[in-house]
Formats: sequence, C-alpha cells, structure tokens
Amino acid sequence: MNRSIWAGAALLALMALAGTAQAQAQDQDHGKTGGQACFYARDISSWAPVDRSTVNIRVHANDVYQLKLLGDCPNIDWVEGIGLQHRGSPWICSGLDAEILAPQPGGGVPIRCPVTTIRKLSKQEAAALPPKQHP
Repeated sequence: MNRSIWAGAALLALMALAGTAQAQAQDQDHGKTGGQACFYARDISSWAPVDRSTVNIRVHANDVYQLKLLGDCPNIDWVEGIGLQHRGSPWICSGLDAEILAPQPGGGVPIRCPVTTIRKLSKQEAAALPPKQHP
C-alpha cells in the first residue's frame, strides 16, 4: 500500500510539472498570437489620446500600441487618467479583449468605451508621433 501512495504522489508531481511547463510555454508564445502582439494590462506605463476614438498606450518602456474605440468616447481627449479593463484572460491581444474606462466630470460611474482594434506601432511609427499623441 505504501508503494501505491508513493506512485500516486509521483504521478501527481509529474502532472503538475507538465502543467507548469505547458503554461510557461503558452506565456512565451502568447506575446505573439497569429502575428498580433499581446500585452498585459498591468504593463501599461502611460497613454495619450489621438482623438475621441483613438488612444495610444505605452507598454513597458519601448512598445507603443494604438487602440481604436467603438465610436466616440466622451472626455477621453482631456481626462488625466483612464482605466483599461480586460475580459477573460489577462492577455490583451485584440479589441475584443478590452475596454477603456473614462472618468466622468464630477465623478460617478466611468464611461465604458469598447476597443475594436489594437495595433502595435513600429519603432518608426512611434518615434514619428506628434508630442501630444506620444504616450
């Protein structure tokens, strides 16, 4: 009986290690999904509005993404801070994965602005942004 307990424990340990290795491989691969760059919402360091339906965000120190919103997002062009809420997975890879939360004047419930598309800008595109649009 003692052997069966040890064998069961060893099998569980191997399964846990295999699951950890698979999760790490998925994390490494998830940085690019179908040619689309992905990021964690928690890694956003700054943002800048382009207009009332487009926002540029900086992820870490070097990556800039442009988020197109579903229509006009009131106040997005003058608020001091925004939120980015992700849906499902903590990875944001497409517009379906996130929405911008824009504060209302005087407080209250933030305005939800769904993201339709996300595009990672090239280093040249990011460098060419006007100062007001540079996150």
